Amino acid sequence: MALPTHILLMYGYLLLFAWVLVEQLGVPLPATPVLLAAGALSAEGQISFPLALLAGMTAALAADSCWFLIGRRYGHHVLRILCKLSLEPTTCVRRTQDSFGRRRGVMLMFAKFIPGLGILAPPVAGENGMNYGAFLLYDGIGGALWTGVLLACGRCFGDLLKRDPNVLAWVGRFSGALLALGILGFFFGRLYRRRAVLKRLAAARLEPEELKRLLDAGEPVYIVDLRHPLELLPDPFTLPGALHLSPDDLTIRAQEIPRDRDIVLYCTCPSEATAAKTAMTLHKLGIDRVRPLRGGFDEWKRLGFPLDPVAPALTTIQPAEQAS
Repeated sequence: MALPTHILLMYGYLLLFAWVLVEQLGVPLPATPVLLAAGALSAEGQISFPLALLAGMTAALAADSCWFLIGRRYGHHVLRILCKLSLEPTTCVRRTQDSFGRRRGVMLMFAKFIPGLGILAPPVAGENGMNYGAFLLYDGIGGALWTGVLLACGRCFGDLLKRDPNVLAWVGRFSGALLALGILGFFFGRLYRRRAVLKRLAAARLEPEELKRLLDAGEPVYIVDLRHPLELLPDPFTLPGALHLSPDDLTIRAQEIPRDRDIVLYCTCPSEATAAKTAMTLHKLGIDRVRPLRGGFDEWKRLGFPLDPVAPALTTIQPAEQAS
């Protein structure tokens, strides 16, 4: 903690604001050590806890507002780019959209405590038309909670050091190695799982041109649209004859899925991640002819292939959800 402490003493709240802002904008520059150090310094009276809280909360809110406006303008294309940067994009888009659809206010308040969700929540809120005033309220509470918890943890550690200075030597002796091992284990575990998913996906996916030939020839194909209902709002179209089902609903209705034809799954997530994961789940249930569509809905649309309009009921969001 010596380096963040030294820098904080030199540049104070401006550095704290800038560091949190940069991290929340997506640059991999962790703000946690700086916030912990600021909390520890507040125990010594060298930094004001309320001012540090205000600086961190304001920086987080400013960065999230930028992502909110970007999400409102560019929609799910932003999510695709962000999720491609994630170590595990398999559930990236759908987990965020599911959380937002069920309890958008609560999600914004606690998103920063959930790995991979914090940076995605603001653009999802913007994409799906959340009122900016409501966004500022919930996201401001979330930024205050996140900043406050980290500062409070640092403050507790600072109080402990005041009572027993030997604690710092004990922590320094063991924490570095444990932290390094934990980070490496987490990184390689996620990387291995991602590579396994992508390898199985590459072997099974179906080219859009091949699906178009099957449809033109009148071949029986069972097409399932796995996109989240929120994704249908800006683009209310689907592939010809496709059923719109969530991955969970499709799994529940596995007995209704025909076994005598290809089952084509598509989504709008990076590397067809949701379609690939759902395909593997169906394979475990004994359904073998399952194929994710390469490029998903976006590639099919880019090629100019025919689309059917979505039934209005699928693009309707309950008023209770819009009110948040």
